[in-house]
Amino acid sequence: MDRNLGLDLVRVTEAAALACARWMGRGDKNAADQAAVTAMRRVFDIVDIQGTVVIGEGERDEAPMLYIGEEVGSGKGPEVDIALDPLECTNSVAYGRPNALSVIALAQRGHLLHAPDTYMEKIAVGPKAAGAIDLNRTIEENLEAIAAAKGYDLEDLTTVVLDRPRHEDLILRIRRTGARIHLIPDGDVSAAIATAIDSTGVDVLLGVGGAPEGVLAAAALRCLGGALQGRLILRNDEERGRAKKMGIDDPDRVYTESDLARGDRIVFATTGVTDGDLLPGVHFRAGGAETHSMVMRVQTGTIRTIRTQHAFDHEPHH
Repeated sequence: MDRNLGLDLVRVTEAAALACARWMGRGDKNAADQAAVTAMRRVFDIVDIQGTVVIGEGERDEAPMLYIGEEVGSGKGPEVDIALDPLECTNSVAYGRPNALSVIALAQRGHLLHAPDTYMEKIAVGPKAAGAIDLNRTIEENLEAIAAAKGYDLEDLTTVVLDRPRHEDLILRIRRTGARIHLIPDGDVSAAIATAIDSTGVDVLLGVGGAPEGVLAAAALRCLGGALQGRLILRNDEERGRAKKMGIDDPDRVYTESDLARGDRIVFATTGVTDGDLLPGVHFRAGGAETHSMVMRVQTGTIRTIRTQHAFDHEPHH
């Protein structure tokens, strides 16, 4: 996978981010998502890959484009699996909240877990604490091990948790350890990635979020040297059936970042849609806009932050 591919993928996430950012605060999450999907699908055609969407907008009957199994790319170039979320955090755009991103991860064919659209219990950390986490241990033991690995007092450790009723007990337990908590309304992909970037001030992500988002975060953390462990939460027979259909035999298995995103040919690209901990969002100005993106590769360990000035020759049609 050549190094130009990363920049091509950034063009794809930029297009999606620019399209949906116009919907910020307008209260219509479906329109925002649709704008991102349509723009992303259009720009994919110029990328020289033979891509298959393994994590996308849903099953073929639910999603008209970027559905699971759809072929994308120019049809030239390497055969790759693609996990994508044209707009991670549709609510954040609809209500003008932080941390919305457009995200793509790409790996060799067969190297991304086909995660069912269910919940996943997760723990994610950056490189310094990568060897310290174990989902089979208690929350308290994990927090102590992470603090020790980073040379922190527990009181100085910052934990990110999605602000959800299901996390009430988790939040109480973290508070009892004395660790700090950063509650987020949405966006556990950006939060998981933030644990591996020192400037964000975030040390660990804990709690239950989406399984597809777990694969996207794992791909980024592979590039960044961080770690993620996840266990699927299957709440009923329908979800258990869906997991089985996707080839998941052991529902209690703890997946590591290397199980979710395998191999060394992983490329990850993301563009900020609304301002967040990881990246600034799209900022419009007269005749154009500015975007901020990151692109990274496992193979080389490079992490690029790209700031792009876009000139609109004419106003895009709504």
